[in-house]
Amino acid sequence: MPSTFLRRAAAFTATTAAVCALALSSATAASAAIVPQPVSNSASGAALSVTPVGSYDTGVYNASAAEIVQPYRDRLFVVNAKAATVTVLDNSDPKKPVKLFDLSSNGVANSVAVRDDGLGVIAFEATTKTDPGHLLFFDANKTDAASAKLGEVTVGALPDMVTFSKDGSYAVVANEGEPAADFSVDPEGSVSVIALSSALSAPAQSAVKTAGFRAFEPGGTKTLDSKVRVFGPDVAAPGQDAATLSTNRVSRNLEPEYITTDGTVAYVTLQENNAVATVDLTKAEVTGILPLGYKDWSKVGLDPSDKDGKIDIRAIEGLKGLYMPDGIASYSATANGKATTYLVTANEGDGRKWGSFDDEARINAFGKKGLAPICTSSPLAGQTADDAAGRLKVVTDLGKTADGCYSELYAYGGRSFSIWDTKGALVFDSGDQFEQKLKDVAPQLFNVSNDNNTVDDRSDDKGPEPENVTIGVVDGRTYAFIGLERAGGVMVYDVTDPTKPAYVTYVNNR
Repeated sequence: MPSTFLRRAAAFTATTAAVCALALSSATAASAAIVPQPVSNSASGAALSVTPVGSYDTGVYNASAAEIVQPYRDRLFVVNAKAATVTVLDNSDPKKPVKLFDLSSNGVANSVAVRDDGLGVIAFEATTKTDPGHLLFFDANKTDAASAKLGEVTVGALPDMVTFSKDGSYAVVANEGEPAADFSVDPEGSVSVIALSSALSAPAQSAVKTAGFRAFEPGGTKTLDSKVRVFGPDVAAPGQDAATLSTNRVSRNLEPEYITTDGTVAYVTLQENNAVATVDLTKAEVTGILPLGYKDWSKVGLDPSDKDGKIDIRAIEGLKGLYMPDGIASYSATANGKATTYLVTANEGDGRKWGSFDDEARINAFGKKGLAPICTSSPLAGQTADDAAGRLKVVTDLGKTADGCYSELYAYGGRSFSIWDTKGALVFDSGDQFEQKLKDVAPQLFNVSNDNNTVDDRSDDKGPEPENVTIGVVDGRTYAFIGLERAGGVMVYDVTDPTKPAYVTYVNNR
């Protein structure tokens, strides 16, 4: 059965290309139908439960045909990257969403957002993804694609996620700027900020301002913290002279992924770089880059092997983790008598593999094929067997000592969600709770992949892979809804007190 994962709305979508509505109260293979007995577990005395109530299925399996869901009134706007469109669904009956029409443009749709008054925006990457992309603005109230479209503006390369500021005065898009598949060129990452009027109309191109990272280059006006991960081949941006490569290596390397806004500030995940950028929306300027540091897997457990024939969540000395969040959300909570903004991240993890470059290796590969060995003094030297930690995939650019061996290794993703303050300090991390909860309530889904039911299949990668998080308030309590990309389903935590989040419920319609 397919995996499911959450995107922005109180709904989750499946790699069967399905949209599944969830009610806050309490099939066959590759189908999005509501299963007779969804996996469901709640904490004792939980004030909230989640129940699947309906779904819409495109019939396209495992091909990114239903990814991001944006609700607006009685409609759902669903990114169908397979078809390169956004599908508009009538959700007046959540038990039976019905397709109305598709919104399309040149290129592939990556993200969609709708303002409270119905002004919508879709991020389209260019046919050649390293070229500048564009935003299509539309009226979400219209009944057909032709009358809905309002206009387009050009933005940076590979616009991956678009959102509105909370007051609706800006559209903000993360231009990821991934390299070409053969790593022949590598565009600069950036964040475009588009000033909007209160009207249901498309902005002019002159309203688009782009915040880049040139100030963080060596010799620039701003200092880049050494913990911000900048790595890999030095490949020119489209049209760039190889002689000028040193002028924008940082800018090409940083890849904006996901955005949350708070007032006139945007917080942008730089997933592969294990950092969050802050952007002043009024100036369209990157004001800071916050490194997220490392998770210590000797203090909390993970299952590192897909070949040990069992579920084995344990601490591992010498192993650290890169949080590498994908989705990010923000909310306000009272701390020391005043309202304070907190950031919530879904710590998925992601490798960089383009052309012949691959930044990952299994622990049992160190010391082979030109890769430096693990130091004999490292506790990881005794963890290289397949049924130990030898199968676990880690990065190769961190952990090497001056002696030329690796004293510690760094795995992908935190397998968790975290809460941070706006200075990048860690307030809370869920540790190994996701894997422990799957082990206890759905062992048949423990670290399965999105396209198979093999227990433990993803333990050597990034485990359950928390993909995204959205925040909601129910009866005065603040909740985080975290979607798991591989195992599927939604974990719900009460985060009213950001220092003491509490597990509430888990549901999975897989």
